[in-house]
Amino acid sequence: MLFDRLIARFAAADRTTRLEALLDASQKLPPLPERYWAELTAGAERVAECQTPVYLWAEVTGGQVHLHAEVPRESPTVRGYVSLLLRTLNGAAPAEVAEVPDDLLDRLRLVETLGMMRVQGLTAILRRVKQAVASKAQ
Repeated sequence: MLFDRLIARFAAADRTTRLEALLDASQKLPPLPERYWAELTAGAERVAECQTPVYLWAEVTGGQVHLHAEVPRESPTVRGYVSLLLRTLNGAAPAEVAEVPDDLLDRLRLVETLGMMRVQGLTAILRRVKQAVASKAQ
């Protein structure tokens, strides 16, 4: 599975190290391509279930997934999680994205690290990624 290595790394880490890893990943979220800025400004592609304003776009070209996102820097844990998703899933096949476990947050031991409200929003983000990729792969 795509996330096996990351899961092993997070599972072996203590709470502080997991949070530091999210903060580090938040700095590595690629900038949103300019072609999406008009949609962002219009509020399109927002993950409504997440309190943090998270915007996601999915493309499937040549059998490979390409994800793009915008998450405010003021929400580093959410931004870090989205960055981990994008870095792991970009270039994957749609079938690999579909196989990402719905309980990824549990496997990464982030449920015990983050608050319940944040966990619900992050779960919605993964669900949205999977739905968007599935719809673009058809």
